[in-house]
Amino acid sequence: MQSRSTLFRAATVVACTAVLAGCATVKDWFGGDKDDDKPNEPVALVDFAPSVAVTRLWSANAGKGEGVLGLRQGPVVADGRVFAAALEGGVRAFDLQTGKPVWTYDSDLRLSGGPGVGDGIVVIGGLDGEVVALDASTGAERWQAKVVNEVIAAPAIGGGLVFVRSNDGRVTAFDAASGERRWFWNRDVPMLSVRGNDAPVLGPGFVFVGNDDGTVVALSATDGRPLWEQPIGQAEGRTELDRMADVDGTPVLDGAALFASSFKGQTVAIDAPSGRPAWAAEYGGAGRVGVASDRLVVADTRGTVYGLDKASGSALWSQPGLARRKLTGAAVHGDYAVVGDLDGYLHWLRLDNGDFAARERMGGTPLRAAPVVVDGILIAQNIDGELSAFRLP
Repeated sequence: MQSRSTLFRAATVVACTAVLAGCATVKDWFGGDKDDDKPNEPVALVDFAPSVAVTRLWSANAGKGEGVLGLRQGPVVADGRVFAAALEGGVRAFDLQTGKPVWTYDSDLRLSGGPGVGDGIVVIGGLDGEVVALDASTGAERWQAKVVNEVIAAPAIGGGLVFVRSNDGRVTAFDAASGERRWFWNRDVPMLSVRGNDAPVLGPGFVFVGNDDGTVVALSATDGRPLWEQPIGQAEGRTELDRMADVDGTPVLDGAALFASSFKGQTVAIDAPSGRPAWAAEYGGAGRVGVASDRLVVADTRGTVYGLDKASGSALWSQPGLARRKLTGAAVHGDYAVVGDLDGYLHWLRLDNGDFAARERMGGTPLRAAPVVVDGILIAQNIDGELSAFRLP
């Protein structure tokens, strides 16, 4: 069960984020700046003529979803299967192409993070610190372990190890075959931070972790030693609210470049082996960065989506038409960037100029986790545990 302090922190951040969003001034849809008549409400969606036809391939349900807990549960895809978890309902595997159920792992545990997959296993964490490993082919339980705090991020798996980030800032490495703990690394968390965090990302010999204090750290995958640390958003200001600088989206490793974004509205490109920054941009948010061949896509806390030049970080375009709609992190789907919002809409934006290209709705409840794209198929999960798969022409 969540502690009272954790619940208080989550409620406080939700309230504070709403205040921050309410202070935004948005650009009018047809150009020019204006103050919104309803500054505390999400901007109304404007109709447009779709320029691409998006096909919904299938829909399925993973169980009872996270509701208002702010966990950002999302799916993971590997070997032609979609793996998804729910707070009540265990873990389920679906065929990527058809959505047909492959297996179900029933559990009474409150499984709170998204699953991680690798080395033939699927691993999921729980609100009471449980870590459960399942056979990826059959769903049979392999082992269970325990950490001291809730796990709301997807584990990362590779090199015979499972890396679990818990909500107290700790990263714990377990043996993938046995569940035996190999090492842990601890990071103090600020008094006030954004609810939620995301998975570590693995590189050759590295584990990269985004932290609630606005930094990204590289750990040795072998023993957890810190190898370098780089600030993404500076935790500066007079109040705890001003100092919120969370890196809550999984950093993205693209070749030797690592891209990370912060709640402070900054995105940084880092040389992954050395930790040296290549550039920093004053655009970004706490969610995941979408990475295309020559550009990045980030959504800030006010609901503006930016296209950034991958080589320099300069802004190529901005799309303010989703202001205060509490956007997910971005995914790249073909020639489009995709974000979800608080009303269950998915928005496809053109990568070349940020214009709206398509819109689809998944029920009427919020999307919190960034969509994932594999083999040309985009998968999204809402807070009710509903999954939908979409394909472009």
